[in-house]
Formats: sequence, C-alpha cells, structure tokens
Amino acid sequence: MSNQLRDIFQEGQDTGSYFKSYIDYLHQQLQKIDDSALEALTQAFLSARENNKTIFFIGNGGSAATASHFAQDLATVGRKAGGKRFRTLSLADNNSYITALGNDLGYEHIFTEQIHTLFTPGDLLIPISASGNSPNIIAAVELVKQLGGHVFAIAGFDGGKLAAISDNSIIVATPKGEYGPVEDGHMIIDHAVTSYLMQIIKRQIA
Repeated sequence: MSNQLRDIFQEGQDTGSYFKSYIDYLHQQLQKIDDSALEALTQAFLSARENNKTIFFIGNGGSAATASHFAQDLATVGRKAGGKRFRTLSLADNNSYITALGNDLGYEHIFTEQIHTLFTPGDLLIPISASGNSPNIIAAVELVKQLGGHVFAIAGFDGGKLAAISDNSIIVATPKGEYGPVEDGHMIIDHAVTSYLMQIIKRQIA
C-alpha cells in the first residue's frame, strides 16, 4: 500500500469512509490528465479507423485485463453507432500462444512474436502499463517503431521508459506503487474515450 492510500486509511478506518476518500483521491488524479493527450488518443483511433489500420492493445496483469476490455469496447463502437468499425485486437488474450511463447522463448517475447506475425506498417499499438518499465512492453514498442507503426502509451506513476519512447502518452500520475488508482484511471479513460467516439460517429452519420 502506498503512502497516500495508507494516509487515507488512517483518516477513517471504516469501509464507507475509506471508499469515499479513495474516490476523492482518484478524482484528484484524473483531473491532472492532459486534455490534449485525450484528444490525441481519440484522433489516433479515428485515423486508424479511416485508414483501415489495426489497433493492437498489450498489457500485463491488471493491464492485460484492461487491454482486453479496451479492445472489446472500441471494437463495438462502430457496430453500435451504425458506422464503420474499428479493427482492434488484444495481444494479451491468446493464453495458449502466450504461454507457449513464454515457455519456449521467454516472457519478454510474448508480444513481439505476435507483432512479427500480425503487424503491418501504419498500425497502432496501445501499450498499457502502470510502471511503464515492463521489459516485454518496452520490447514491443521498440519493434513496432522499427516496423513503421505508431505507439500511444497509457501509463501510470511517472510514465517510466514507456512514455519516453512512445510517440504519445497519457499518464495517470500517482506515486509509484499505487497500482489500484492507476488501473482505475485507465479503465475510466477507456470508457470516456469509447463513449465519446460513439457519439461522434452517431453525429457523423445522422
């Protein structure tokens, strides 16, 4: 538990008080997100859709679940809005392939090997990572840039190496170790951006 969350716990130890303080703290962190970065992410998704490019999502642990969720949410936008669809794929979802790659080649290769097979120039990679320093995420970003792709990172803490080497990034900037608020923030970014895109597309085809 980070110092911030420990301090919140000490302010009020019953569950309800802690919950309200946690939500207030999360709101404070979300208010710090760069609005221009959110707009840039929206435009990156729309550009990939317009140019028939695939949007790949990657992440480890809780961020793997977010990658899967974000890919699914974005994939359904076009269908639900009645317009052109987004081509999305989470590379964190194929458990048999991922475990085979991890076993045969090492965990650091679970995304790069899939990228070698599936990625085409101009595709978009969305790496999701709280720390921004996971070796398999960094390797995937470096490979995508070599292949002529665009990288838009969704990170936490100080952004880590991931933010430094990506083309664009959104950072939920909390003290290091606060995985919960960072991952909460990433899911809110997912739902805010995809719901916004839904309305944009509906307006375009109205």
